[in-house]
Amino acid sequence: MQFRHELKYLINFGDAELLKERLSVILQCDSHAKGGFYTIRSLYFDDYWNTAYREKMGGYGDRRKYRIRLYNQDDSMIRLECKIKRESYIRKIAAPLSREEVDQILEGRVDFLLKRKEPLCQQFYYEYMSRVLRPKVYVDYEREPYVLPSGDVRITLDRDVRSAPPGGEIDGSDKAFLHVLDPGKLVLEVKFTEFLPRMVSEALPLRAVDYSAVSKFTLGCDKIKYLETQEGE
Repeated sequence: MQFRHELKYLINFGDAELLKERLSVILQCDSHAKGGFYTIRSLYFDDYWNTAYREKMGGYGDRRKYRIRLYNQDDSMIRLECKIKRESYIRKIAAPLSREEVDQILEGRVDFLLKRKEPLCQQFYYEYMSRVLRPKVYVDYEREPYVLPSGDVRITLDRDVRSAPPGGEIDGSDKAFLHVLDPGKLVLEVKFTEFLPRMVSEALPLRAVDYSAVSKFTLGCDKIKYLETQEGE
């Protein structure tokens, strides 16, 4: 799998609607989005030293992070993923997980990963053991996805981003989620492999302040840390 370009913006709802209006003649709604959107729950992992968090906050050009991702609260659609970042390029490696396998990981029973044929599963096992990878934060949001075949472009609007401490079942509704974005804000992500068509690039936010290396993972971690600080006072 080759690396793709990734651009991120923190925008308001009005800008999102204007963007969709400008691109409506060339964008197609992703076929996986029933009703125009789907929900995503990601359980992010980090090591004993919080390396993924520190490297992101430090602006490191090369980094990676692991997560277990669930779509529409459907436990038949669970994946183990590793997202690799190199400057503005990304690559995502994934392997399917059953609900039973997810439960084993959350219980710390990861030996079964060595029997899986996917290199990602074996890699996750070794890093889980050697770097003490553990669940750090849940991040939930609603994603409105659009695609453009030319340039293999994918544009997503992620709203209602919220986080919760790790724990419980992966698809449980008993988690106390907290919103991590300011009211009226959402995350715009633009991914493309070959090139970004001019019509798309011209429709993107123009103000430099709009461009952001916003990370739902670090925002979620910060919110959990803030909550823990408030509870400790």
